[in-house]
Parts: sequence; structure tokens; C-alpha cells
Amino acid sequence: MFVLLFGLSMDYHVFILSRIRELRLRGMSTRDAVVGGITTSAGVVTSAAVIMVAVFSIFAALHLVELKMLGIGLPVAVLIDATVVRGILVPAAMALLGDRCWYLPRWLSWLPGRSLDAPANDPRQPGRTEQTLHPSASPPSRRPTYPQRP
Repeated sequence: MFVLLFGLSMDYHVFILSRIRELRLRGMSTRDAVVGGITTSAGVVTSAAVIMVAVFSIFAALHLVELKMLGIGLPVAVLIDATVVRGILVPAAMALLGDRCWYLPRWLSWLPGRSLDAPANDPRQPGRTEQTLHPSASPPSRRPTYPQRP
């Protein structure tokens, strides 16, 4: 049951956070992006949760005990995830963290698309080029080296 719940909750999480990040990249503050992201994605997440609760609740009417357990556990967990976790805990944590929720450790600098800067050649940011926004294009000497085995 945990595997199913984890997969379903990751779907919600990616959808909500990608919307919040999109608003943040447009120049909104983190708090405003969280409010806007939750506001615009709440209807979709709630609708999906209601549909899944209805479908999983049907399992409780079946005769096998294992399916009855899924029919009770999954709807309760989806409701808690969609309301408490995605509606309260994630936005509250992101609002409290502010810009720190976008921090990426230096050892993960190889990840693509990690910049919250203005897009390349943005007229509001004169002098910005693609290379200044994407340090992964820098020479390989900046990448960490690991000791060789003898």
C-alpha cells in the first residue's frame, strides 16, 4: 500500500511544485509563488483526490480481506495527503523557508535547469549570456575529481 501511496503523492507533488517554480521563474517572490501555485493547482489536485477516493472506496465492498484493507486505507491516506500534506504542510514549509527552499548544494551543481535567474538575453538583465546562466558548460576542471584506486 505504501508504494501505491508514494507514487500517487509524488504525482501531486510534482504538479504543485512545478507550478510554484514556474511562477517563481516569472519573477514572483517565493511566498507569492506558493500562494499562486496552490491556488491554481488546488482544483486539479482536489478533483483527482476525490476521484481516487471514490474508486478506492469500491474496494471496501469486495469480499477479499486484502482488498477491503486497500479500500479503507487508500482513501483515507489519499484524503490526508491531498488536504493536510499538499494543502497545509508543503505551502507552510515553503513559505517559512522563503528563498532557502530553492537552495541547491554545490555537489549537485551538475543538475540541469537549476537556475532561478532571468532567462538568457533577457532585456531586463543586460549582459546575461547563456554561459553565465549554465555553468555546466564550463570546462571540466570545475567538476569534482575523485581519487583513483591504486
